[in-house]
Amino acid sequence: MSFRQTETPTVAAAKAGFSAATAYRIEQDPRLPSQKSAPRGRRRRDPLSEVWDSEVVPLLKSAPGLRPVAIFDEIRRRHPEIGAGVRRTLERRIRAWRALNGAERDVIFRQEHPPGRLGLCDFTDMGDHGVNIAGVPLDHRLYHFRLAFPGWEHAHVVLGGESFVALAEGLQNALWALGRAPLEHRSDSLLAAFGNLDADTRQDQTRRYQALCTHYRMRPTRNNRGLAHENGSIESSHGHLKRAIEDALLLRGSRDFDNPRSLSPLCRRDRRPAQCSQPQAAGSRAPGPASAAGASDDGLPADNPRTGRQCSPRWRSCAARHRWQDCTA
Repeated sequence: MSFRQTETPTVAAAKAGFSAATAYRIEQDPRLPSQKSAPRGRRRRDPLSEVWDSEVVPLLKSAPGLRPVAIFDEIRRRHPEIGAGVRRTLERRIRAWRALNGAERDVIFRQEHPPGRLGLCDFTDMGDHGVNIAGVPLDHRLYHFRLAFPGWEHAHVVLGGESFVALAEGLQNALWALGRAPLEHRSDSLLAAFGNLDADTRQDQTRRYQALCTHYRMRPTRNNRGLAHENGSIESSHGHLKRAIEDALLLRGSRDFDNPRSLSPLCRRDRRPAQCSQPQAAGSRAPGPASAAGASDDGLPADNPRTGRQCSPRWRSCAARHRWQDCTA
């Protein structure tokens, strides 16, 4: 258009690189081709025009969970003249209507887990695997610990139900098997472990759990009650763990064991990714209060019964190099 400000249409068209006819057409109508084209109209009659507002929309409002195929079958029952070929049209229109007028949906944002920041734990029942001890069904479950990233996990057998002692023992054994401690430890509400206790005992167990996390310099957190997806990094891996144990039982050819201790190697799931295989730095151990080996009644950590060491250092993410650093020195 800058050439046209000083030249004739023919000269301006030659300088711009198009024909004189195009220049005269632009002179008569300067609108873009996309602005000239009229919106495409319907080329055939709407097959749902007579039933959409009067019948389909009331069904969607009265029964929000109704499937589109059920609505389609009902509309065809009421109006046999409607052909079977409009099913996809009806499904697309229902999907668009629900997107604009349907019930509100939860908005879930993708979570990003820096390496070594978050560790999660949970108990999972193992009663459906049919494990027997000397011919007697074993009432047991697994304590399952997992890092959200890089996915390292640990599991061991817990006899009976959930309790604080089982939690403390499982957490301590997992951290010693890992050799490090994450910055944050998350669990569910632990209602099965604390729900049947009186108020004073619950407060005492809470203080002991906080002392346990403080010893390993972890920040204790929990997901909101009833929102299982907040603990999805551990909940979703229960299925993989149970399937692996079921495969091991099938390969073993028997579900009978002499004692519960012989079951533990089958359920142990220590997975250590390559990033976590660096040796522990000299002088990086953080001392903790001494108590009996394993899990005591206090739930406080003790010396590692396998190595004799005390407390393990924690992880911290190095965002620049994405590798583990020892931050206790």
